[in-house]
Amino acid sequence: MIYNCIAPPVLHIISILTFICIFPVRLQVCPSLSERLQVFESLKEKRGTRSRAGATETPLRIRLSDGRTVKGTAGVTTPLFVAQTLVSTVNGELWELGRPLEADCELQLLGFDTAEGRQAAWRTGACVLGGVLEKVFGAEVCREGASEFGLYVDHLLDNSKLRLQLVEECGDSIAVCNGPLLPHTGLLKVFKMLQSSGLVRLLGVAFPGEKDKQEWEREQEEARRRDHRRIGTDQELFFFNDVSPGSCFFLPKGAHIYNTLTDFIKSEYRRRGFTEVVTPTLYSTALWERSGHWEHYSENMFTVTSEGSQTYALKPMNCPAHCLMFEQRVRSWRELPLRWADFGALHRNELSGALGGLTRVRRFCQDDAHIFCTPEQLEEEIVACLDFVRRVYQVFGFSFHCLLSTRPTPCLGEPEQWDNAEQQLERSLQQFGERWELNPGDGAFYGPKIDILIKDAIGRQHQCATIQLDFQLPIRFDLQYVGRDGQLHRPVMIHRAVLGSLERMIAILAENFGGKWPLWLSPMQVMVIPVGGNSESYGKQVVQQFHEAGFMVDLNDDQGATLNKKIRSAQLAQYNYIFVVGDKESESGTVNVRSRGGKQLGRRPTEEVLTSLTQLRDTRSNQDEF
Repeated sequence: MIYNCIAPPVLHIISILTFICIFPVRLQVCPSLSERLQVFESLKEKRGTRSRAGATETPLRIRLSDGRTVKGTAGVTTPLFVAQTLVSTVNGELWELGRPLEADCELQLLGFDTAEGRQAAWRTGACVLGGVLEKVFGAEVCREGASEFGLYVDHLLDNSKLRLQLVEECGDSIAVCNGPLLPHTGLLKVFKMLQSSGLVRLLGVAFPGEKDKQEWEREQEEARRRDHRRIGTDQELFFFNDVSPGSCFFLPKGAHIYNTLTDFIKSEYRRRGFTEVVTPTLYSTALWERSGHWEHYSENMFTVTSEGSQTYALKPMNCPAHCLMFEQRVRSWRELPLRWADFGALHRNELSGALGGLTRVRRFCQDDAHIFCTPEQLEEEIVACLDFVRRVYQVFGFSFHCLLSTRPTPCLGEPEQWDNAEQQLERSLQQFGERWELNPGDGAFYGPKIDILIKDAIGRQHQCATIQLDFQLPIRFDLQYVGRDGQLHRPVMIHRAVLGSLERMIAILAENFGGKWPLWLSPMQVMVIPVGGNSESYGKQVVQQFHEAGFMVDLNDDQGATLNKKIRSAQLAQYNYIFVVGDKESESGTVNVRSRGGKQLGRRPTEEVLTSLTQLRDTRSNQDEF
């Protein structure tokens, strides 16, 4: 059990949690909890009754992820019967271990080393912690759950306006979880409390065993070492200032990364038939009312008032403006698909407490684009968008998989329209050929979507790219085109982004590479170090030669530092290559090349090195040697 300088009341909580988890018992229930427990048991019995009513107790076959097939009985056999683990998926759907299987299925057993298993453990830990706070300390638990960072419980030790506000927002509940729990608390052996905020929110983590805790701590240490905020400061990439909260100031080296990413996407746009548009930043509320954003999103928009009390808002997205551009004149089917890209600055009024480095900002830019096409062109356009995603993520070295997010409740549009759109997206994914999963009920209210999850160098998942169908904006703006038949038809609108927010992608890349940027993206590509004699003049000549070729190159002519110190400083600063030049190099027109990792690549002709590095940069290679 880990204590880490926690206040005495929290230590008391930990000791109680330890007892509960190691010796799971049913505590005496107070009247307020008894009623809740009865409601829960009633709901559980109803679900069990439905399951038993639909069960035929017929034999079934269970395919495990390792290729084995296990026999069972419908309505009887549970994942827990098959193997001891934390949680499972059945045909891709999260499934509690104690819930009977219903038909032939593909069963995947998930341990704490998976995101799903970890979330199940932390959800269960939050329930245990909430129970201790209510039973032992008489606290009012307002909200409990789990995030990617751990478990949390919001609670109050006395009456408060906050409690009333949460009841109004969420209603009183019996704390129904939004995901599977562990079969019993005995599977949690270790708790670690991370933070206590005035005993209003407790943050922590829980583990099946000490080994899992140690592995988690190693992951946290590696994440701290790679933190993009530290890298941004150390490498002088960017900073934030209270004069513009949530808005990043990119210094020259950071701006180089920003612009290089933008140029990369623009080069792909030219290959893929996208054209770039430029749209205003400030719009009258009339546009946002027409698009529907004012009703649902106005509280997240920055507004200004001008003469005549007219209210304007900074744009949080580009789509309404692109619809406005589409309707400027009559469109023909011969023009479609129209693929419009927009790198305009966007502003969203995020809560100050939610801001965090580059991952959550108020001012940002997306590689945003919208495609207007005919229904017949939809599948081909979706496949092309997916291929765009694959091309970009292969350059970064990211593995990825896709989620098909289907109709949520509530949603707008006719069921037949949703069914057809979801089937088209599924066919596109099948044609694309990469791994994908169904994500039921998580589509946008205006249409289904494909979200792409990438995995970084330390195994964390991030959702950046998205491809979304929109049924509503073409209707709201009454967008039409003249078809082959001479009649007016409604175009299909696709929202898509590959990098997503450039700011957030820079944070992800900084942490993925640990600040060791690949040459093509690096703001510190070459350091030239002259040594002795008349080499300084030659060093400046080499710097000029590489600078004119478009490289980020610097010269270290500090007379007070030794050669070894200069080389070490360049390596710590993450320069991709170090050129040492002396009298021999000056006479022969060469440079002595070392890599960032310390490998000596030897004395080579300067023109040859320039050609090789230009090829590495222009092909966006991640190689260190040439």
